[in-house]
This record gives sequence, structure tokens and C-alpha cells, in this order.
Amino acid sequence: MKRLMILGMIIAAAAAGAVGGYRWALRPEAAAPAQEHAAHAPDHGNGDAGGAAERRVLYWYDPMSPSQHFDKPGKSPFMDMELVPRYADAAEETATVRIDPAIAQNLGMRVARIEMGSLPNRIDVVGTLRYDARKVSVVQARAGGFVERVYARAPGDVIAAGAPLADLLVPEWAGAQTEFLALLRVGDERLIAAMRERLRLLGMPADLIAAVERGRKPRTTFTVRSPAAGVIDTLEVRAGMTVTAAQTLATVYGIDTVWLEAAVPEAQSAQIGVGDAVDVTLSAYAGESLRGSVTALLPAANTETRTITVRVELDNRDDRLRPGMYARVHLRGAERPARPLVPLEALIRTGKRTLVMKTEDDRHYRPVEIEVGRTAGGLAEVLSGLKAGDQVVVSGQFLIDSEASLTGVVARSAPAPGPETETLHATEGTVVSVSTTEIELDHAAFTTLEMPAMRMTYRLADAGLAEGIEPGQRVRFAVRETAEGLVVERIERIGETP
Repeated sequence: MKRLMILGMIIAAAAAGAVGGYRWALRPEAAAPAQEHAAHAPDHGNGDAGGAAERRVLYWYDPMSPSQHFDKPGKSPFMDMELVPRYADAAEETATVRIDPAIAQNLGMRVARIEMGSLPNRIDVVGTLRYDARKVSVVQARAGGFVERVYARAPGDVIAAGAPLADLLVPEWAGAQTEFLALLRVGDERLIAAMRERLRLLGMPADLIAAVERGRKPRTTFTVRSPAAGVIDTLEVRAGMTVTAAQTLATVYGIDTVWLEAAVPEAQSAQIGVGDAVDVTLSAYAGESLRGSVTALLPAANTETRTITVRVELDNRDDRLRPGMYARVHLRGAERPARPLVPLEALIRTGKRTLVMKTEDDRHYRPVEIEVGRTAGGLAEVLSGLKAGDQVVVSGQFLIDSEASLTGVVARSAPAPGPETETLHATEGTVVSVSTTEIELDHAAFTTLEMPAMRMTYRLADAGLAEGIEPGQRVRFAVRETAEGLVVERIERIGETP
């Protein structure tokens, strides 16, 4: 068992040395191991470290677990090594990663400048041609009767306006037409006009009434014709069948215009509006492009595909477009305001947030959390976190991110354009001691800082914050991050109105 313990200590030491070697390779100026600095740091709590520099210690940490902070020096609870102090005058180092320019060149690191611009407002989707549902004609029987003849028609046939569909015999028209012919012989224009209206109300077409008047004999058979040009969708009439008044005999779709319906991803639907230009290419007509415009965005989203249907009306007077055809659709949205643009290769996506490595100078790099918008052409819109003129690493940023994690550098959101805002981090604790300038607290963890519960002394932003605060009291307080460490900005006794 003892030999196994010794072997485990050797492996742990080797792993620590490997990681430390990696860090020193990135930061060659850090020649002395962190353990040596920790060994020489006197135990002054959160006060001044000894020496001519009189350096103020913010906290101590374990290099193998830099997110854990301690208020006193000593042995790490995680590894058999001394804790390392973090000094107030090294604030810049706590926020950036330092890499020698020669090493950056050897690693092939590249940087890019953030420029203002607008991404192309082009969305490429696919769609299908459909009939124009506004141009549907329904053919019905005007009166009950019998089908004497059906013309050679079938669903799918393209017909012209006025094309015959079937001949119907309507027996009930015979008596009314006989009365009409009798009135014509009498010559009473008032009665003749009234009889014409009666025939029309019985469902007799105007051209049939005129034919009876010209021929002076009854005509109880009439031809049902298509009211518009198009394609027959349904044909429900057969020779010899009996039909009733208002029975549907056929439906005809007009094809001089067709609809193109395309599914646009929900996330991109806000970029499209009615009237936007559309380019359409069809597999059947390679090399040709049709122009159209968006006529409607359907109000309901498809819950399964999370898409919005966009409708485009296309001219089809040459009868080349066939419903059901597959089309590639190129939508051009309205112009959008210019925003900072960052190369996609510079982004580090963690699943919860998006980071970039911002260059401070030729050897300092800072992880910055950003919010991105649309992406296109290898670029992404920056909604917050960067501004025009900033420079970010586009090659080698993952190595810098690893070094930032090892050294405890926490990514912070860069200020978005607009008024500056102050971020406060709040928690609760018990007062250990208090003065007009400092307060010592035994407090719970800062979740927003990923800082564990500890006992630590903080500087007060204002002497008035200490009024009414006594040791042993439970308080709720908020701190602000500064170059000199965490500073208490607000404090209140729990259970009392601030």
C-alpha cells in the first residue's frame, strides 16, 4: 500500500509539472515557479505583503484550481503545494493572458480587426409551385335535370375559357319557355321583360334565353361550359346521371399565375417582408432565373419544422410553370443597419456563451464574452461585447483560452455601445470586524463570480457604509470588481429596510 501511495504522488507531481511546463511555454517571462513566490509571501492576511514593494494581496489561489480563492496563505486542499498570492498591482495580469510575441508567431496566431458592415440579406431556401387558390372556378348545375352528353374531358386537362363540359336536359324549363313564346307573339313588352326575368331566376343562362327568343321554339337542353381558362381539378359529371340544382360538376384552377410557397426558418423570418424581391430557379429550366416578390407571409408557423411559409406570386402566361415543380428560392430582405462584424473562426462557443480572444497589445490577450446575431459569408454580427477597431485572435485562440482557464482569467463582457453600466455581485454573510475603511465578512459564495464561501476582508467604497454595522450582524452586501480587487458598494442589515 505504501508503495502505491508513493507511485500516486510521483504521477501527481509529473502531471503538475507537465501543466506548469505548458504555462511557462506560453509565458516565458514567468521563470520562477508559483510555489517559490508563495513560499516567500509572509502571512499578512489581506494586508500588505512584506518587502520594499509593499504589495497588497487580494487573495490566494491554487494554480491547479484557480477559480477557488482563499483569504490566507498555506497548503492547497487540492494538491500538496503552497497557495499562490494574487496581488492588487497585478490586476492587469488577472484579466489578461500574456504571450511572448515570438511564441505567438511560432504558434501561427493571426488576428483580425473588427469592421462595421452589413451582412448580405440573402436567404436561400427551397419551395414548391402550387395553384393560385384565388383563381378557382366552381361549375354547378343551375337546375335539376339529366346529363345527356359529356365532352371528352378529364381531371388535369388544360382548357380554354368557355370550353364545353357537358350537356344537361332540364325538363322544368319547357313550360316556362312555352309561356315566354306566347308572350312574344302577343307583343306586350312589359310582360315579356317580366318573363325574361322569371327564366333567369329559374337558372336559364342569358345566351339560352336569347336563343329561344330568336328561334321561337323551346330549348330545354343547354351546354355547361368552363367560366375561365385553366386546368380541370375535379370533374364529377357522367353521361346519364341525374343532377340537382347547385350540384358541383367541376372545379377549374386558373394557371396564368401560380404560387410559390417556400419554408423559411423561424429564426430568419423577421428579415423578410411583403414586397421583398425574390429570385427563383427551377430544375426544369437550368440557367434561367425568374423574378417575383413576396406577396404574403402566412401567419402560422409549422410546429414540427419551425418554419414560416412565404408565398410568392409568379407570372405563368406562357404556361411553363407547373404546380408541384421544385424551386430554389433566393430571398433578398430589406437593408439592415451596419454592425460590428467578427470572423466566425474567431468564436469560441462553449454551449452557454460565446467568447473571443481580444488583443490588448502585442502580448496581452483578454477573453471577452460577446453576443452574436446573424451569420453569413463567414462573418457574424456582434450585438454586444466588441466595437469597430477592436482586434481578435482568429487562429490559436483555443490555446489562449486554455491558458486563461489555467491562470484563472475569467471572461467578462465588454461594454456594449451606449451608457456604461456597473455590475454588482451580491451575497450574504456575517460581520466579523468593521472599520471606516474595511469590513471583514464570513460570507456565502458569490455565484456570479464563481467565488466560493470564505472569510475575507473587503475595502469599503464609502465610510458611511459602516454606520450602524456591528460585528456579529447578518448582512446582505454587494461588491464591484476594480483593479484593486473587490470593493463593497452596498450593505444592509438583513431584516431591515436599507
